[in-house]
Amino acid sequence: MDMYQNILVVIDPTTDEQKALKRVIDLASRINTAAPDQQTNITAFFSIFDFSYEMTTILSSGERDTMRQMVIKEKQKWLDDIIAVSNSPITITSKVVWHNRPFEAIINQVIEHKYDLVVKGTHQHDKFKSVVFTPTDWHILRKCPCPVLLVKEHEWPEQGNILAAVNVGSDEAEHISLNEAITTQAKNIAQLITADVHLVNSFPGTPVNIAIEIPEFDASEYNSAMQAHHKEAMSKHANSFDIPLSNTYVEEGLPEAVIEQAALKIDAELVILGTIGRTGISAALIGNTAEHVIDQLDCDVLALKPDGYISPLDVE
Repeated sequence: MDMYQNILVVIDPTTDEQKALKRVIDLASRINTAAPDQQTNITAFFSIFDFSYEMTTILSSGERDTMRQMVIKEKQKWLDDIIAVSNSPITITSKVVWHNRPFEAIINQVIEHKYDLVVKGTHQHDKFKSVVFTPTDWHILRKCPCPVLLVKEHEWPEQGNILAAVNVGSDEAEHISLNEAITTQAKNIAQLITADVHLVNSFPGTPVNIAIEIPEFDASEYNSAMQAHHKEAMSKHANSFDIPLSNTYVEEGLPEAVIEQAALKIDAELVILGTIGRTGISAALIGNTAEHVIDQLDCDVLALKPDGYISPLDVE
């Protein structure tokens, strides 16, 4: 089973309960048990920045660097104490860097050290501020080249449920490849934590402008045809992964609404989906399905990128 071997977990300085660290220790322990010949490495990561050290004119450049190193050393001890308290059966390496943009610091580490998974705790975002000031984990979702696991409060009980959000109605190679990657990850993780895999797919309803502009347009027939097309595609996809049709959901509506409803219905402990990594103006105005889903779910979300994705931070 091809699973994660080099994991970066982001430490949250605002809380004593490091749920991302707890989750990654549990996940890595299960991976090591399943594949003892492929040991998983964990790095606990934290980025620190204090603008006052950069702006002061009293200190020389060398003195400012010395003070930065003192702060880093202090935070390194704090991080090592957190790791010690976790009582992890797995050796965890700690890393503290000085950087004014946490998401860039995280992604730079991924690019430099070839991490194959980033794990980070997440919080509810203010709906207005999230449009103007994109939260760190949204930046990571858009720009991180490896899978990102965002951890919430939901436990991962045995005999639980994993929900894989797919787009089976598309013939585009990128979507087909992403569907296979999402479902494969769901099957692999389900095997590790003894869970059942479910698949969910949404499809759009009748475009309003067509219904208005073409009075003879039969919206009901259109919706029935769309549903039949997506159900047939879902059946083929599910069968190829030996997933029972009773564990599949094909519903009309926005992806984020359909995914949320399915996750609540089965009390999913993990939702796995793809994110295209939209950036710039389109990301601010339109957003990504993964981002809308994250705020609405109370379970973990694992976001995957399409094959061949290159981070905008990867300048080489």
